[in-house]
Amino acid sequence: MRLNQIRDLLAIIEAGSLRAAARRLGVSQPAISKSVSQLEAELQAQLLMRTARGVVLTPAGRAFVARGRVIDGELRKIPSDIAALRGRSEGTVSFGSGPVATFPLVPDAVSRFRAKFPRAHIRIREGMRTALLPLVRDETLDFSVSENVSAGEDVGLQFKPLIQMELVIACRRGHPLSKAVSLEKLSEASWLVFNLPGTGGALERTFEENGLSAPNTLVHCESYAAALALVARSDLLALFMRQVLETPIAEAFLQRIPTREKILRPTIGIYSRVGAPLSPPATAMVQAFTAAARTIGRG
Repeated sequence: MRLNQIRDLLAIIEAGSLRAAARRLGVSQPAISKSVSQLEAELQAQLLMRTARGVVLTPAGRAFVARGRVIDGELRKIPSDIAALRGRSEGTVSFGSGPVATFPLVPDAVSRFRAKFPRAHIRIREGMRTALLPLVRDETLDFSVSENVSAGEDVGLQFKPLIQMELVIACRRGHPLSKAVSLEKLSEASWLVFNLPGTGGALERTFEENGLSAPNTLVHCESYAAALALVARSDLLALFMRQVLETPIAEAFLQRIPTREKILRPTIGIYSRVGAPLSPPATAMVQAFTAAARTIGRG
């Protein structure tokens, strides 16, 4: 088995067809087809099935790609490691960010990172932990900054706590429930949530601990930016970070509903692979997140 065979198969899956993969890699289509055929012959297993819409993985192909992505991810770290040894501030870092962590952790951390690695390329993928953790596991992402909600999805990963986020109830300015003083008065309201019902999100757990039935969650949103816009232009309620509501832009459209009950604080931290050292740029980005969380925690 050769490294270029792993590269070729991953390129086919990412591009969706042999032709597109060959174009991306700058090789001929017969060459990449021969590469995969030789790999299948060596493994004595069919990895790809060709369909009218492109190619799809067989069960054996899925097993191979899961391992292949880890190998490819480790190889991609080598240029960054060499560059760091030469004292050059370049390389690539890819990380995921859950909605709650996006503001203001990400802007602060990226700003700190850029001061040390001004030439590095950064890739950010926003999403829920259920979508991001598999990408950390197969090294598509170096790490993910996500909420630590429940166990079971973090096999093979380690979690480094950063901060317990202070969440507040937010509504649009002029909302008919803006004067409510208790969760009970908000129990019939329509809510926007970031975690699916039944997965242990902060809103759901807060209601449960106060002896109230689960809130009426009409919208499940995985984007913080979209959530802010939806709450600002509807009667939906949502939990946002206190610091977000204190920004000039948010203050113009949103307001806080201060209730007697305390909202549970979710723990935000960094998920990374067990036993897989981060590249110098990824390590520097983790350090930047740690410093950003420390600053926010003092605010």
